Amino acid sequence: MRTIARLLSGLVLFLAIAAAPVPPARAAETCPFISAQELARAMPALKWSLISNQDGRGCIYQAGRGDTMMLTVFRNSDKDRARELYTTFVKTLGERMPLDAVSGIGDEGQRGTSAAGAERQEAAIVILSGDYILQITVHPIGRRADDALLGPLTEAARIAIASVSRSSERFGDCEWLTAADADGFLDKSTLTVQRTGAGSCMMFDGEANTMIAAVIATSRDTAIGMMKRLGPCKHVAIPELGSEAFGQHSCTKGNGNAVTIYVWKNGRQASIVFAPVKPHPESGSVERLKAVAGRVYGKL
Repeated sequence: MRTIARLLSGLVLFLAIAAAPVPPARAAETCPFISAQELARAMPALKWSLISNQDGRGCIYQAGRGDTMMLTVFRNSDKDRARELYTTFVKTLGERMPLDAVSGIGDEGQRGTSAAGAERQEAAIVILSGDYILQITVHPIGRRADDALLGPLTEAARIAIASVSRSSERFGDCEWLTAADADGFLDKSTLTVQRTGAGSCMMFDGEANTMIAAVIATSRDTAIGMMKRLGPCKHVAIPELGSEAFGQHSCTKGNGNAVTIYVWKNGRQASIVFAPVKPHPESGSVERLKAVAGRVYGKL
């Protein structure tokens, strides 16, 4: 559990603070895990609108009163890793609300609602099924998250759990990174390679040191604007990978050991991240990471 918790906390902190913002994508038309008709039958009292399909890893909805719902699917490399992550999720959720066991959905599950006096109301359910974890969370506006909401939410989970295999996460294969890219950065004896969505890949080792490559469609002007934007990290130009290429390191917020390189070509920008959990020989330097970025650049 320690490795999973460190990986999750490190990625959340790094991505939330150090990653540069990008323009929002257009709303997706469908969610791969539950159709609009199925969701309407499961939760007839609310009219949900899909506002984002998160690259086949989950879906974000909004209702007319400002209610929000996030459905997320986590695929794991094996059942042991899935149970380890599930236990972490249940523990975290249990710190916010009392939980009850869910029967008849997946291998096991827990669900609950926040207390009546909670500042932010929340209803949530987390389900373990084989290598997969499904989590659905609703934040209602102006009313309590109670059993009247939790019941329909459970029915939505019952439908969605049958389609979790549609997740775009894949292990052992990545179009942007290979195990060879881990040399000098990650412990190859405990390496996991994972495709985490459309255009994104991740590798991590037993200590939760992580390398990420993510590719998005964006304009050259946006890429240049990111290069010029001030922030908590030191910037360095990398002209050998194009006039739009630059690196970020020695960040004063987030993971100060992390290094990121951005490259742009053919209307796409790739970000290549090395995020160790503690000081590493490659902390604060873009030199070795440039070789990995160069290989990604060549694939754009």
